Amino acid sequence: MNWYVVYTKPKWEKKVADKLKQLGIECYCPLITQVKQWSDRKKKIEVPLFNSYVFVQLTDSERNSVFQVSGVVRYLFWLGKPAIVKDEEIEVIKKSLKDPNLYDVTVSSIQVGDKIKLDSGAFINQNAIVQEVSGNYYILVLENLGCVLKIKYK
Repeated sequence: MNWYVVYTKPKWEKKVADKLKQLGIECYCPLITQVKQWSDRKKKIEVPLFNSYVFVQLTDSERNSVFQVSGVVRYLFWLGKPAIVKDEEIEVIKKSLKDPNLYDVTVSSIQVGDKIKLDSGAFINQNAIVQEVSGNYYILVLENLGCVLKIKYK
């Protein structure tokens, strides 16, 4: 079975994942904890790592079953076909969210457009392209995962 990416209505990721699980569909909505501050209080809340995306694991013939859930908009497509995410890529995301340690990444003379391979942290051995070099951080595009990673350095 393949992992597909379902595009949801904004702020519906957790609701869609819950409803998909109720239907017996294997799904994954990676969540991170953030501290939100209002004028009168601070609160820790779980927010999706990827806005408007939920990963579902289905056979090709079962793909239309996700549209039974309100909040599902469409599948994410890549080159005219539904985007398929590898099991290893889902595991990398899960591993990175389970590991509470923050990693320091040491780099030297990195230029925009450089291709690098990460040698530590949750995304170890992932290939990335440097998209931006700024004051105290780098923005990298992870080639295999197709996502953007912001790394702070000292």
